[in-house]
Amino acid sequence: MAATEEQPPVSNPADDEEAEFTLANSDVCTKYREAGRIASLALKGIKSQIIDGANVVNVCKFGDTVIAEACKAIYQKKVNGKAVEKGVAFPTCVSINEVVCHWCPLESDPDPPAIKAGDLVKIDLGVHIDGYIAVLADTVKVGAAPTPEAPLKDAEGNLFHAATLMAEAATKLIRPKRTNQEVTEAWEAIAAAFGVSLVEGALSHQMKRYVIDGNKVIIGKRDHSMKVDAATFELNEVYSVDVCVSTGDGKVKNSPARTTVFKRAVDKSYRLKMKASRYLFNEVNSKFPTLPFTLRAFDDEKSARMGVVECHKHDLVTPYPVLLEKEGAGVVHFKFTVLILPSGTVKITESACEPAACFATESTVPEEIKAILALSSKTNKKKKNKNKDKK
Repeated sequence: MAATEEQPPVSNPADDEEAEFTLANSDVCTKYREAGRIASLALKGIKSQIIDGANVVNVCKFGDTVIAEACKAIYQKKVNGKAVEKGVAFPTCVSINEVVCHWCPLESDPDPPAIKAGDLVKIDLGVHIDGYIAVLADTVKVGAAPTPEAPLKDAEGNLFHAATLMAEAATKLIRPKRTNQEVTEAWEAIAAAFGVSLVEGALSHQMKRYVIDGNKVIIGKRDHSMKVDAATFELNEVYSVDVCVSTGDGKVKNSPARTTVFKRAVDKSYRLKMKASRYLFNEVNSKFPTLPFTLRAFDDEKSARMGVVECHKHDLVTPYPVLLEKEGAGVVHFKFTVLILPSGTVKITESACEPAACFATESTVPEEIKAILALSSKTNKKKKNKNKDKK
């Protein structure tokens, strides 16, 4: 039989189209980095507002305003006749002490909460550029910032130190061929060594364009009520890394505080009865079709508050309830965004925590965690040319 000429492999148009919206496209990578830059800028500004007597409502509004204004300054030209969408990907939330997350009160709420000296304050926010998302959360103790010369001590210092190590370990483990289970196991080892609790319900997600909570998940606290599928990290993936630890038992409950943060459930539909509900739903479809939003973002806040009840009842929106640990518990929450690139895993939001030296502890880091922390941050080292001519 005569030999035939070898044909070149045929590219799959679907694969090319998918690659266009991943980190394989340098423009996508740039948009992620810009979103991360603005998220870091907003966090820095919000931290300056976290002082004794500050009003939580005003701090949340300030954070969203910083994001909106910074986004206006970039990608101003239209692409194919359409403006590039950009702005808040997760509304600014400010949660105090045993409040774990999602506290985003409204101006109409009675007795707006105030921040006090000594409070542990969690800041949580997100930014997107053309649907490419960067999220970021940090925890600060109101008052003098800790330093290596004057570290935060006792239970809170121990808590911050453990969370800082968890963040560092996750950054080293989220790389091709590693698994989500390895990250969870590392966090569990650190929590056990430092005598702190991982907070249930804290999940780290793979993110994609306009998708803030993708299918690949890293769970913090494993229990019988919540399980996630095993997953292997791959090149060009993006992850939000969510570290949440407590001096309590790690169990959370819904707060009596009003839920104000929601996300459109895109797979649900229903013919709404109330005028306020239709107003809210139309606004959501127009302004927030895929990403989380706060009721504060609507011009008619009263109608939004009324309308969201019917929308929630018929599963048109998914709530982000305010979550509580037990009273008096200290809670530390860090979140950041990483890109898995050929050169290594890159954090695109500024460090969401102080160096570990700022937090005094008497606990010892387990040897297996030391080995993880010693891993190189680079995954694509250049090979030496063994055939180099010798003089």
